[in-house]
Amino acid sequence: MANERLRAAILSAGFAIDTVADELEVDRKTVERWIAGRRVPYKKHRYALASLLDSDPAYLWPTDSPSEASELAMAELLAIYPIRSTVGNDMWLRLFDDADEQIDILVYAGFWLSEDPAVRRLLLSKIKSGVRLRYLLGVPDNAEVHQRGIDEGIGAAISAKIANMLHNYRDLVSLPGAEFRVHGTVLYNSIYRGDDDMLVNIHLYGAPAHMAPLLHLHRVPGAELFTGYLESFERVWTGASPLDVTTLVV
Repeated sequence: MANERLRAAILSAGFAIDTVADELEVDRKTVERWIAGRRVPYKKHRYALASLLDSDPAYLWPTDSPSEASELAMAELLAIYPIRSTVGNDMWLRLFDDADEQIDILVYAGFWLSEDPAVRRLLLSKIKSGVRLRYLLGVPDNAEVHQRGIDEGIGAAISAKIANMLHNYRDLVSLPGAEFRVHGTVLYNSIYRGDDDMLVNIHLYGAPAHMAPLLHLHRVPGAELFTGYLESFERVWTGASPLDVTTLVV
């Protein structure tokens, strides 16, 4: 069956078959076979062609192969840390410092990170340089936030941490380019994103976040792990409410 998505992408990009063949250093007949669906390009050619056409390899060559999906996921996974607290704040500093466009944070509080003056200075600097910050925090009196405190054996401490976090970020909350929203969702994972890199703090029932695993991901075109967590962030962001900064006691 012909690969009409590939044919359309080549036409839309304004390329001739000979041009595509020259760019990828393959024979014209090879490109014709790709379009006709008689052959799937090798992985290196799929990525090169998708980049040339400014498209997603997963769109041009959908696959139902579990093994290939697993390989792509492993390509995105840079590291796994069994316990988050074994990782110093320098990793978060690198994550945010390397961001040129977007920083996203999904937590209930993230108070521990807000205590670091270097993190606060860096976030302030990045926002002023034009990097957009989206910060999702829990509603302090929300049932899910309260239950998380009970599950971790710390009672109402999370609500207090949210208030303290906002105090620490008082110079950020009303800054143009920084947007804080409150959410009442069950927090399955805490997410920290800087452009195409992401740290995911997986939560374990009954264990505080700092004692749970941490994943370091880097987005790979056509893979689904990074995208899955990003889509989860977007769903929470869409359903969250803007933080009323006039109610803050700073």
